[in-house]
Amino acid sequence: MSAVRLFLLSNAETLVTMDSEKRILPDGWVAARDGMILEVGTGPVPDSIAGHARNEYTTYDAGGCVVLPGLINTHHHLFQTRTRAWHSVADSELFDWLKTLYPVWAQLTDRQFYEAARVGFLELMRSGCTTTTDHHYLFPENASPELIDITIEAAREVGIRFHPTRGSMSRSVKDGGLPPDSVVQDEETILADCERVISKFHDPTPGAMVRIALAPCSPFSVSPELMRATAALARRHGVRLHTHLSETRDEDAYCGEIYGQRPVDFLESVDWLAGDVWLAHGIWFDDSEIVRLGRAGVAIAHCPTSNMRLGSGFCRVRDLRAAGCAVGLAVDGSASNDSSNLLAELRQALLLHRVKDGAAGMTVQEVLEMATVGGAGCLGREDLGSLEPGKACDLAVYDLEAIGYDGADDPVAALLLCHPEPAKSVIVGGNPLDIDR
Repeated sequence: MSAVRLFLLSNAETLVTMDSEKRILPDGWVAARDGMILEVGTGPVPDSIAGHARNEYTTYDAGGCVVLPGLINTHHHLFQTRTRAWHSVADSELFDWLKTLYPVWAQLTDRQFYEAARVGFLELMRSGCTTTTDHHYLFPENASPELIDITIEAAREVGIRFHPTRGSMSRSVKDGGLPPDSVVQDEETILADCERVISKFHDPTPGAMVRIALAPCSPFSVSPELMRATAALARRHGVRLHTHLSETRDEDAYCGEIYGQRPVDFLESVDWLAGDVWLAHGIWFDDSEIVRLGRAGVAIAHCPTSNMRLGSGFCRVRDLRAAGCAVGLAVDGSASNDSSNLLAELRQALLLHRVKDGAAGMTVQEVLEMATVGGAGCLGREDLGSLEPGKACDLAVYDLEAIGYDGADDPVAALLLCHPEPAKSVIVGGNPLDIDR
């Protein structure tokens, strides 16, 4: 049996708990054992913490810093870090952007998928992200069929908490879909690999470093039969479901033409209108659809930068949250965001909704909730998102001495209102990680 690992972060100028009391603690500290939080407090650290002497703890001095729960990224396409700022799609909307890039992505090699994942992870960590998902739906003919394994290996090497989704595309252009033949798989192969990945990697225990979800790509790249079969498989194994939905008006038109339904009706018809589902984007829902999504407990990954970059529109975040949907934040792919900076995404969300609804249209607190507890809700992670006993000891540490925060009056608001500075440290499961790589 391995020795008990004890960790103590102390002396934080401001500790933001994001618990039910929404406490902001001066001179805050967090104590953890085996990666899970034991106690959170303010002021002098007791000589004995949870039955252990203080000198038994590995310590981290957060003097002069703001400490948040580690940020949670709820939607990404890590492989897209290989095709940022692609010249021929700099001014394209989603469908044209996809049709241009599918053939480019079809040429990626195993090594490029691995490198793409490492780049994305390290960028996320530098912004204060400690948990990320990845919607990997691309399996080119010339690459390994075990690309999920490759990204999980990269995550383990850098130390980030990872919730990859085994994505899929089965309907190519010849079947009425959008992608070419070179990047789709047959449905038998897809379902078999979903089963394999769950069996090999999914860890349902609290504090797990890897969990799996299943994620058919979109209504324009998979069949209704695959959506239903994937849902049945996921529920048999107790894993969550993820897909893109209602990202653009083109998608709405496609669903109407091909399925004779709006996207939310299509979702319900394939048994996906349920509390084990989270959706990327969710821009073009009408009032009645928002009510239905909230009643079902469907969660939403809000991707403001990607939505702005592609001119797709904006998500009705407050309406969705009021209806009962958990809403998280996401950088989306690095070819439609061209960055994996999650702290920048928080700032973008704040500013986007203020453009639409005025200065009161979005608050710093709401955005922080989406980036932490909302993200945990999307991923079904009751062990993440806040700093309180029993939760994973995942922390994002920001140095208030950084030049971008000089002169800031409110240290928490500064993280969103000022230009984002890199995190000083991230701590995952009580392990401080080297983010200067």
